[in-house]
Amino acid sequence: MSKIKLCGLSRKCDIEWVNALKPEYIGFVFWSKSKRNVPPEKAKELKDLLSPDIKAVGVFVDEPIENVAELLNDNIIDIAQLHGGEDEEYIKKLRTLSDKPIIKAFLLKSEIDAERAEKSTADYILVDSGTGTGKSFDWELLKNISRPYFLAGGLCCENISQAIETLNPYAVDVSSGIETNGCKDKNKMAAFVAAVRKEI
Repeated sequence: MSKIKLCGLSRKCDIEWVNALKPEYIGFVFWSKSKRNVPPEKAKELKDLLSPDIKAVGVFVDEPIENVAELLNDNIIDIAQLHGGEDEEYIKKLRTLSDKPIIKAFLLKSEIDAERAEKSTADYILVDSGTGTGKSFDWELLKNISRPYFLAGGLCCENISQAIETLNPYAVDVSSGIETNGCKDKNKMAAFVAAVRKEI
């Protein structure tokens, strides 16, 4: 069964809902240009309320390495997700500052992108269509990826069952697909989790 990551949480009620739903991962966005951006002090406050069974992922876009390492080492996040142009050198340097896992996101637009994702030294890879665009990409490109991956991009309650049946990803990652008017929606979150776990 695919694991679940509910991303872009920013409110106390979001944490209460995920504690009840028990996804394997949740995400805090630390990219200032995102409408879901949370400052580190807010993320710490939310992480303190999060069930210890759920891993908190920090989403970064070309953030200075020291900032990422600090959030990892302060246990505000458990995993770093690199969603910008971070290269192998960046990952290598981050590993010298923290021993926590790293997810590297790849925007799949061509077979070359898929090859780069396959060869990444990150602990996990995430395949996506953009940075929170809410749109999916050509799943055919995934045929060149044999390692486990997080699937993101345009996922929602209506298409998640087909995505899992077709691709069997290690994990599925959703943000805009569980929102109403730009805020997390308790009912959509519950429906998404139920669909992944085949409870509906």
